[in-house]
Amino acid sequence: MKAIVNTPVCAMRKASTWESTLEDEALYGMVVDILEEPAPGWYRIRTHYRYEGIVSSDTLLAGDEPAAAWEALPKKVVLNKNFCDVLSIPKVQGWILINLPRGAVVSPVGGPEDGWQKVLLADGRSGYMPERILGEYHTAPLSQDEQELRQALVDAAMLYRGTHYRWGGKSPLGIDCSGLVSMAYMLCGILIHRDASIKEGFPIHEISLKNIKPGDLLFFPGHVAMYIGDGRYCHSTARRGDNGFTVNSLNPDAPDYRADLPGQITQVGSYF
Repeated sequence: MKAIVNTPVCAMRKASTWESTLEDEALYGMVVDILEEPAPGWYRIRTHYRYEGIVSSDTLLAGDEPAAAWEALPKKVVLNKNFCDVLSIPKVQGWILINLPRGAVVSPVGGPEDGWQKVLLADGRSGYMPERILGEYHTAPLSQDEQELRQALVDAAMLYRGTHYRWGGKSPLGIDCSGLVSMAYMLCGILIHRDASIKEGFPIHEISLKNIKPGDLLFFPGHVAMYIGDGRYCHSTARRGDNGFTVNSLNPDAPDYRADLPGQITQVGSYF
Protein backbone atom coordinates (compact mmCIF):
# COMPACT_ATOMS: atom_id res chain seq x y z
CA MET A 1 0.00 0.00 0.00
CA LYS A 2 1.12 3.55 -0.70
CA ALA A 3 0.87 6.61 1.51
CA ILE A 4 1.56 10.35 1.45
CA VAL A 5 3.82 11.98 4.04
CA ASN A 6 1.48 14.37 5.86
CA THR A 7 3.83 16.00 8.36
CA PRO A 8 6.54 18.60 7.57
CA VAL A 9 9.43 16.29 8.51
CA CYS A 10 8.68 12.59 9.01
CA ALA A 11 11.21 10.78 11.22
CA MET A 12 12.22 7.40 9.82
CA ARG A 13 13.54 5.34 12.73
CA LYS A 14 15.53 2.16 13.12
CA ALA A 15 12.92 0.56 15.40
CA SER A 16 9.28 1.12 16.35
CA THR A 17 9.96 3.21 19.47
CA TRP A 18 10.19 6.96 19.96
CA GLU A 19 13.66 6.51 21.45
CA SER A 20 15.05 4.72 18.40
CA THR A 21 17.91 6.06 16.28
CA LEU A 22 16.91 8.33 13.41
CA GLU A 23 17.76 6.70 10.08
CA ASP A 24 16.38 9.23 7.61
CA GLU A 25 13.63 11.81 7.19
CA ALA A 26 10.86 11.82 4.61
CA LEU A 27 9.51 15.25 3.73
CA TYR A 28 5.97 16.54 3.30
CA GLY A 29 4.20 15.44 0.13
CA MET A 30 6.47 12.50 -0.67
CA VAL A 31 4.69 9.30 -1.68
CA VAL A 32 6.06 6.18 0.05
CA ASP A 33 5.36 2.45 0.11
CA ILE A 34 4.09 0.86 3.33
CA LEU A 35 5.91 -2.46 3.66
CA GLU A 36 4.59 -3.77 6.98
CA GLU A 37 3.23 -2.83 10.41
CA PRO A 38 5.96 -3.98 12.85
CA ALA A 39 3.98 -2.74 15.88
CA PRO A 40 0.63 -1.05 16.49
CA GLY A 41 0.84 2.56 15.36
CA TRP A 42 4.06 2.04 13.38
CA TYR A 43 4.77 1.36 9.70
CA ARG A 44 7.93 0.31 7.93
CA ILE A 45 8.09 2.41 4.76
CA ARG A 46 10.23 2.64 1.64
CA THR A 47 10.77 6.01 -0.03
CA HIS A 48 10.87 6.69 -3.77
CA TYR A 49 14.67 6.77 -3.48
CA ARG A 50 14.58 3.24 -2.00
CA TYR A 51 15.45 3.96 1.62
CA GLU A 52 13.61 2.18 4.42
CA GLY A 53 12.69 3.10 7.97
CA ILE A 54 9.95 2.92 10.58
CA VAL A 55 7.55 5.83 11.06
CA SER A 56 4.59 6.68 13.23
CA SER A 57 1.37 5.90 11.37
CA ASP A 58 0.07 9.34 12.39
CA THR A 59 2.54 10.98 10.00
CA LEU A 60 1.02 9.38 6.88
CA LEU A 61 -2.13 9.51 4.80
CA ALA A 62 -2.40 5.84 3.85
CA GLY A 63 -4.21 4.49 0.80
CA ASP A 64 -3.39 3.64 -2.80
CA GLU A 65 -6.20 5.76 -4.20
CA PRO A 66 -5.34 9.09 -2.50
CA ALA A 67 -1.63 8.48 -3.16
CA ALA A 68 -2.27 7.88 -6.87
CA ALA A 69 -4.46 10.99 -7.07
CA TRP A 70 -1.75 13.05 -5.35
CA GLU A 71 0.98 11.69 -7.64
CA ALA A 72 -1.05 12.71 -10.70
CA LEU A 73 -1.19 16.38 -9.69
CA PRO A 74 1.32 19.04 -10.80
CA LYS A 75 3.96 19.78 -8.17
CA LYS A 76 6.13 22.56 -6.80
CA VAL A 77 8.80 22.23 -4.14
CA VAL A 78 9.74 24.55 -1.28
CA LEU A 79 13.17 25.69 -2.44
CA ASN A 80 14.24 29.27 -1.91
CA LYS A 81 13.80 29.54 1.87
CA ASN A 82 14.57 27.12 4.68
CA PHE A 83 10.89 27.07 5.68
CA CYS A 84 7.65 28.58 4.46
CA ASP A 85 4.19 29.03 5.96
CA VAL A 86 1.14 27.91 4.03
CA LEU A 87 -1.44 30.60 4.86
CA SER A 88 -5.23 30.61 4.80
CA ILE A 89 -5.41 33.70 2.59
CA PRO A 90 -2.95 35.38 0.19
CA LYS A 91 -1.88 37.89 2.84
CA VAL A 92 0.73 37.74 5.59
CA GLN A 93 -2.12 38.20 8.09
CA GLY A 94 -3.57 34.79 7.20
CA TRP A 95 -3.47 32.02 9.76
CA ILE A 96 -0.90 29.26 9.32
CA LEU A 97 -2.19 25.94 8.00
CA ILE A 98 1.25 24.29 8.11
CA ASN A 99 4.91 25.26 8.01
CA LEU A 100 6.95 23.37 5.41
CA PRO A 101 10.72 22.90 5.03
CA ARG A 102 12.85 23.02 1.91
CA GLY A 103 12.17 19.86 -0.10
CA ALA A 104 8.49 19.64 0.84
CA VAL A 105 6.11 19.12 -2.09
CA VAL A 106 2.79 20.89 -2.77
CA SER A 107 0.49 21.09 -5.76
CA PRO A 108 -0.06 24.51 -7.40
CA VAL A 109 -3.60 25.54 -8.25
CA GLY A 110 -3.64 27.86 -11.24
CA GLY A 111 -0.97 30.50 -11.73
CA PRO A 112 0.50 33.01 -9.27
CA GLU A 113 -1.40 36.22 -8.55
CA ASP A 114 0.15 39.30 -6.95
CA GLY A 115 3.14 37.25 -5.83
CA TRP A 116 1.06 34.49 -4.18
CA GLN A 117 0.56 30.91 -5.31
CA LYS A 118 -2.51 28.96 -4.28
CA VAL A 119 -1.52 25.39 -3.40
CA LEU A 120 -3.29 22.15 -2.61
CA LEU A 121 -2.06 20.18 0.39
CA ALA A 122 -1.93 16.40 0.65
CA ASP A 123 -4.95 16.27 2.98
CA GLY A 124 -7.15 18.24 0.56
CA ARG A 125 -6.85 21.64 2.19
CA SER A 126 -5.73 24.61 0.12
CA GLY A 127 -3.70 27.63 1.11
CA TYR A 128 -1.31 30.25 -0.18
CA MET A 129 2.46 30.58 -0.36
CA PRO A 130 4.77 33.32 -1.68
CA GLU A 131 5.36 32.26 -5.28
CA ARG A 132 9.08 33.10 -5.26
CA ILE A 133 9.79 30.62 -2.45
CA LEU A 134 8.61 27.72 -4.60
CA GLY A 135 10.74 26.03 -7.23
CA GLU A 136 10.28 23.52 -10.00
CA TYR A 137 9.78 19.93 -8.86
CA HIS A 138 12.16 17.82 -10.93
CA THR A 139 11.75 14.09 -11.48
CA ALA A 140 14.48 14.06 -14.14
CA PRO A 141 17.77 16.00 -14.35
CA LEU A 142 16.92 19.68 -14.59
CA SER A 143 19.31 20.19 -17.50
CA GLN A 144 21.03 18.10 -20.17
CA ASP A 145 23.89 20.60 -20.18
CA GLU A 146 26.64 19.18 -17.95
CA GLN A 147 28.08 22.49 -16.78
CA GLU A 148 24.62 23.87 -15.96
CA LEU A 149 23.66 20.73 -14.04
CA ARG A 150 26.93 20.67 -12.11
CA GLN A 151 26.43 24.28 -11.04
CA ALA A 152 22.83 23.56 -10.05
CA LEU A 153 24.00 20.70 -7.81
CA VAL A 154 26.51 22.96 -6.06
CA ASP A 155 23.93 25.74 -5.68
CA ALA A 156 21.43 23.28 -4.18
CA ALA A 157 23.96 22.02 -1.63
CA MET A 158 24.91 25.56 -0.67
CA LEU A 159 21.28 26.32 0.19
CA TYR A 160 21.88 24.39 3.43
CA ARG A 161 24.54 26.78 4.73
CA GLY A 162 23.98 27.41 8.43
CA THR A 163 22.23 24.07 9.04
CA HIS A 164 23.40 22.18 12.10
CA TYR A 165 24.32 18.50 12.09
CA ARG A 166 21.61 15.90 12.74
CA TRP A 167 22.25 12.18 12.36
CA GLY A 168 19.71 10.99 9.78
CA GLY A 169 18.57 14.56 9.11
CA LYS A 170 17.59 15.87 5.70
CA SER A 171 16.07 19.31 6.25
CA PRO A 172 17.12 22.79 7.40
CA LEU A 173 16.19 21.64 10.93
CA GLY A 174 19.33 19.48 10.81
CA ILE A 175 21.16 17.49 8.17
CA ASP A 176 23.86 14.83 7.98
CA CYS A 177 26.50 14.27 5.32
CA SER A 178 24.58 11.93 3.03
CA GLY A 179 21.35 13.83 3.68
CA LEU A 180 23.02 16.97 2.34
CA VAL A 181 24.34 15.51 -0.90
CA SER A 182 21.27 13.35 -1.57
CA MET A 183 18.94 16.35 -1.09
CA ALA A 184 21.08 18.49 -3.40
CA TYR A 185 20.80 15.83 -6.08
CA MET A 186 17.08 15.25 -5.42
CA LEU A 187 16.29 18.95 -5.80
CA CYS A 188 17.98 18.76 -9.21
CA GLY A 189 15.93 15.72 -10.26
CA ILE A 190 18.46 12.94 -9.55
CA LEU A 191 18.00 10.17 -6.97
CA ILE A 192 21.25 8.86 -5.48
CA HIS A 193 22.01 6.46 -2.64
CA ARG A 194 21.20 8.12 0.69
CA ASP A 195 24.24 6.66 2.55
CA ALA A 196 27.92 7.57 2.38
CA SER A 197 28.88 4.99 -0.24
CA ILE A 198 28.60 4.21 -3.93
CA LYS A 199 25.93 1.56 -4.38
CA GLU A 200 25.17 -0.44 -7.49
CA GLY A 201 21.84 0.47 -9.05
CA PHE A 202 22.20 4.20 -8.35
CA PRO A 203 23.60 6.70 -10.88
CA ILE A 204 26.94 7.46 -9.20
CA HIS A 205 30.05 5.75 -10.56
CA GLU A 206 33.67 5.89 -9.45
CA ILE A 207 36.13 8.27 -11.12
CA SER A 208 39.71 9.33 -10.49
CA LEU A 209 40.38 12.16 -8.04
CA LYS A 210 42.36 13.97 -10.75
CA ASN A 211 39.18 14.18 -12.85
CA ILE A 212 36.94 15.61 -10.13
CA LYS A 213 34.66 18.51 -11.06
CA PRO A 214 31.99 20.55 -9.22
CA GLY A 215 29.02 18.41 -8.18
CA ASP A 216 31.08 15.22 -7.87
CA LEU A 217 31.27 13.42 -4.53
CA LEU A 218 34.17 12.66 -2.19
CA PHE A 219 33.80 9.54 -0.06
CA PHE A 220 35.60 8.91 3.22
CA PRO A 221 35.06 6.15 5.80
CA GLY A 222 31.46 6.79 6.92
CA HIS A 223 31.36 10.26 5.38
CA VAL A 224 30.60 11.99 2.07
CA ALA A 225 31.10 15.52 0.74
CA MET A 226 30.40 17.44 -2.46
CA TYR A 227 33.21 19.00 -4.45
CA ILE A 228 32.34 22.62 -5.27
CA GLY A 229 35.39 23.65 -7.31
CA ASP A 230 38.74 25.38 -6.75
CA GLY A 231 39.92 22.54 -4.53
CA ARG A 232 37.10 23.00 -2.04
CA TYR A 233 34.22 20.82 -0.85
CA CYS A 234 31.10 21.26 1.28
CA HIS A 235 29.78 18.73 3.77
CA SER A 236 27.81 18.37 6.98
CA THR A 237 30.01 17.21 9.81
CA ALA A 238 29.53 16.49 13.50
CA ARG A 239 33.13 17.47 14.27
CA ARG A 240 33.41 19.74 17.30
CA GLY A 241 33.74 23.32 16.15
CA ASP A 242 31.88 22.70 12.89
CA ASN A 243 28.67 20.92 13.98
CA GLY A 244 26.92 21.12 10.66
CA PHE A 245 27.36 22.53 7.17
CA THR A 246 30.89 23.64 6.46
CA VAL A 247 33.30 24.20 3.57
CA ASN A 248 36.86 22.91 3.57
CA SER A 249 39.78 22.83 1.16
CA LEU A 250 41.89 20.01 -0.21
CA ASN A 251 44.82 22.44 -0.39
CA PRO A 252 47.15 22.13 2.66
CA ASP A 253 48.05 25.80 2.34
CA ALA A 254 44.44 27.00 2.53
CA PRO A 255 43.12 28.41 5.83
CA ASP A 256 40.10 26.08 5.70
CA TYR A 257 42.16 22.93 5.07
CA ARG A 258 41.05 20.00 7.23
CA ALA A 259 44.08 17.80 7.64
CA ASP A 260 42.30 14.62 8.75
CA LEU A 261 40.15 14.10 5.64
CA PRO A 262 42.13 14.34 2.35
CA GLY A 263 44.32 11.36 3.24
CA GLN A 264 41.22 9.26 3.98
CA ILE A 265 39.47 9.61 0.61
CA THR A 266 38.27 6.12 -0.32
CA GLN A 267 36.42 6.91 -3.57
CA VAL A 268 35.40 9.77 -5.81
CA GLY A 269 31.95 9.47 -7.37
CA SER A 270 30.33 11.18 -10.33
CA TYR A 271 26.93 11.20 -11.99
CA PHE A 272 28.51 12.39 -15.26
